[in-house]
Amino acid sequence: MQQASATDPAPGRRPELVPDPDAEAARIAAVRRYDILDTPPDGAFDRVAAMAARLFDVPVATVTIVDTDRIWFKAAHGLEGVAEIGRDPGLCGSAILRDDTMVIPDTLKDPVAADNPLVAGAMGVRFYAAAPIITPDGHKLGTVNVLDTRPRSITEEDTATLADLAAIVLDEMELRLSALRALRDEQARREAERRHAEAERARAEAERAAREKAEQDKAAIAAFASTLQRTLLPPALPVVPGLELACHYRTASVHDVGGDFYDVFPLDGDRWAFFLGDVCGKGPEAATVTALARHTLRAAAQIDADPVTVLSALNTMLLTDVTAGRRFCTVVFGLLEPREDGGFTVTVATGGHPPAYSLRPDDSGAVWVRAVRPKGGMLVGAFPQAPFAQTTFLLTAGESLFLYTDGLIEARTAEGDMLGDDGLTGFLHQRTGPVTATSLVEDSITLLASLPDGAGDDVALLALSVPHPYTAPDGIVTATAHTAAAPEHFGQE
Repeated sequence: MQQASATDPAPGRRPELVPDPDAEAARIAAVRRYDILDTPPDGAFDRVAAMAARLFDVPVATVTIVDTDRIWFKAAHGLEGVAEIGRDPGLCGSAILRDDTMVIPDTLKDPVAADNPLVAGAMGVRFYAAAPIITPDGHKLGTVNVLDTRPRSITEEDTATLADLAAIVLDEMELRLSALRALRDEQARREAERRHAEAERARAEAERAAREKAEQDKAAIAAFASTLQRTLLPPALPVVPGLELACHYRTASVHDVGGDFYDVFPLDGDRWAFFLGDVCGKGPEAATVTALARHTLRAAAQIDADPVTVLSALNTMLLTDVTAGRRFCTVVFGLLEPREDGGFTVTVATGGHPPAYSLRPDDSGAVWVRAVRPKGGMLVGAFPQAPFAQTTFLLTAGESLFLYTDGLIEARTAEGDMLGDDGLTGFLHQRTGPVTATSLVEDSITLLASLPDGAGDDVALLALSVPHPYTAPDGIVTATAHTAAAPEHFGQE
């Protein structure tokens, strides 16, 4: 409740109420809570003022809010061109210090009102009555006032009517406050949704489409899987000057979208980036993470191509993006920088992926094989502070780099054992053909075909080699794309 104390009056004057500082601070806080000051005209409040003027047959009726140093008119019937007046001295400022309706039948006979500018000035107010607008917690925000230029008296019923009008004003303010809160909550919700809405809608649509397709016949599912898989892999490898590229991709089932992915793309200047990875699981959910991983790796590399930094960005995205769920992936990400004397400086970072292999023939015709295995690279998307590791080496004329997903080393031999790292290393050592990207991919496909059950999981292969200057021109690219939904083929662009 608004507390007030009476000052000692001068002889012949009635006591003037003075607001308690603490109570006044709480009242002002309530005014701010309703966020009503300096708002545009509102028909609901204007109608209350007009109704008050008609009911009391007065020329002027107002709805006011009492601020710290002013009386602000939310509605003013019969008082044109006045938006606010000073609070001190003020009739409304006095009215909010009372617990009941304030009625002054003749202002010239009232010791306090007689000095008010509305009374002593050109307007010549002679009658004033005001009912406080009281909040549920007892704070008086302002008043509903009726003013006349002649003295008059009103009945107790009239006083109650004025109080009812003040209550109607509070009801309107409560409704307005509720609407404002609802609007602000809705705006905040929409803003939060807007930040990720476009990506979320795309992923949600992909998941919805995948679920609907899964309910259709196998032929429709296979067609969907084939189409979606093509969108997750680059349609063709690019032409990289001084480098030969080859790739292979095959899903284990015509009905499931695989989780393997790869890409080669340009960066600033003459640098290039490449990656190959494997998302845990299959189907539409894995495809969602595959698309997210490819997009994130490409985007992050354009900002900072440091391989460890790129994998860290993907790790953060997989942990924070709700559509990724609890899925993680393994990734090899590499950076290619051409050397003036030919070949490339290669920086490779790994996130839980099987080692890549660097190959070159020695003088005896045997193939020298070295595992590229930076120490410490963890799964991507499994832990917030996962460390990643990288290593740098040279790729010169006649040398190749071979990357693959675990479907290759998990393939079973005739004895029922997995091929494993040792089996793959032995196969690469025993090769007798040229060490080129094309031959590495072709021979690996032949190896899988020779196994009793082929590959039981998705397989993605990516090979890079630096041709000898006298055997191939700059910009050779051999692209091999295989999927379970189409016959295998091998072609050169």
